[in-house]
Amino acid sequence: MAAALSWVSQQQTLVLSGELDRETLLPLWQQRETLLADKTVIDVAQLQRVDSSGLALLLHLREQRSQQGIEIKISGITDRLQTLITLYNLSAIMPVETAS
Repeated sequence: MAAALSWVSQQQTLVLSGELDRETLLPLWQQRETLLADKTVIDVAQLQRVDSSGLALLLHLREQRSQQGIEIKISGITDRLQTLITLYNLSAIMPVETAS
């Protein structure tokens, strides 16, 4: 069973924690407009796991906001998530700030 996905709003950052995968992403998807209304950063450093569905959601959120003229940065990328981005050859369209 997948660990729950949770999030906290901190000023202009949406901090995600838990697991972002096909089993857990639906609540975030359903609330994306409200959650990202005033955000410019999605912090993923506290995610224990992200699968390809979760990565697709992050890409979609960035693109959706970009079409609205707002740049969303993904911060706190772990080595495992960076590997997934590299494996899918998404580095050019998924600029990230790595975890410290």
